[in-house]
Amino acid sequence: MAQPIGIGVIGMGWMGQVHARAYRQVPDRFPESGLRPRLVVCADDVATRAEEGRARLGFERATTDWRDVLADPNVQAVSVTTPNHLHVEIVQAAAKAGKHVFCEKPVGRSPRETAQIARAARDAKILSWVGFNYRWAPLAQFSRKLIADGTLGRITHYRGRFFVDYGSNPNGALSWRFQRELAGSGTLGDLMSHVVDSALMLAGPIRRVVGQQRTFIAERPLLAPGQGTHFSTAAGGPKGPVSNEDYVGALVEFAGGAVGTFETCRVAKGHGCEMEWEVDGTLGSLKWNYERMNELTIHLPDGQPAHEGHAVLQAGPQHPYFAAFYPGPANSMGYEDLKVIEAYEFLKSVAAGKQGQPGFPDVLAVAEVLTAIERSWTSEKWEAVEGIG
Repeated sequence: MAQPIGIGVIGMGWMGQVHARAYRQVPDRFPESGLRPRLVVCADDVATRAEEGRARLGFERATTDWRDVLADPNVQAVSVTTPNHLHVEIVQAAAKAGKHVFCEKPVGRSPRETAQIARAARDAKILSWVGFNYRWAPLAQFSRKLIADGTLGRITHYRGRFFVDYGSNPNGALSWRFQRELAGSGTLGDLMSHVVDSALMLAGPIRRVVGQQRTFIAERPLLAPGQGTHFSTAAGGPKGPVSNEDYVGALVEFAGGAVGTFETCRVAKGHGCEMEWEVDGTLGSLKWNYERMNELTIHLPDGQPAHEGHAVLQAGPQHPYFAAFYPGPANSMGYEDLKVIEAYEFLKSVAAGKQGQPGFPDVLAVAEVLTAIERSWTSEKWEAVEGIG
């Protein structure tokens, strides 16, 4: 029987809890893998959150000092689910301690911090993983294979967007996500990173970009430290300034010749979680929207005019990962199921001692696109996607 893999989670807010639940489900959903995660220790600077994580989720112990997680010899792998401003210090320390790291995107507050983190992991020869969960939807993985197999022909157009409305209420709290000193960029790192990751996965490297940004709500109500999330609201109290962007849009040219658009917004009223992409090729096209993640709109003309038009495929056991959750088609998977797949792939990488995707090299490729978009805000010109020094 395979040896258990000791897990530590640093940051026990909502995402830390999601990671813990995902690890717990891996042996159940993927029993043939032999993977056996052991929840050793969870950390949060808010003592009640740390203790709740231990009591609810089955960790052996809890701590308010994240360094305790890295000092524990029973921990082989660490999830970093803290606010972005802590990523560099924690991941660099984890790498030095020889712990494999699963870090939530965007991996630092800026592309330069992402590059620092990627270098620390590379120099320490640890394995890394990044929380780009939308790529793991069964129909997204199925689409990836269709494109790689040439079923769509040569890719000509790509449109990706991520619209949410968690920030559309002016009384939405000034959480860390709205503060540049804590989050770095706004929707560029939070939402556009997912859009770019999917584009790189499906349509290939990006050559150049030009973009714009806008902040629509300039100030928000303050919350007590450690309280609430970016979904929380408050009214009637003091407010503080929003210091990063609500909206980002970009025109894109891919290295393979395709053209496209990216668009993200966190204040788009009525959009719950619209992570969406469309891919057009010379032989067909695909459309996918996370809000209907178990459906894929597909157009593969067969030369018969009566068949012309788009069809909708329902996810089923014939698509990647689906059978681990449901034996029959058209059952609905959800967000945390994708996090279970992520945890499974990360642990599989750790058990094999082999770097998988997406790791820090992949998030660095995303960061290179993001920094080119950000440069174009100042230059107001097309910017080449280049390596980050």
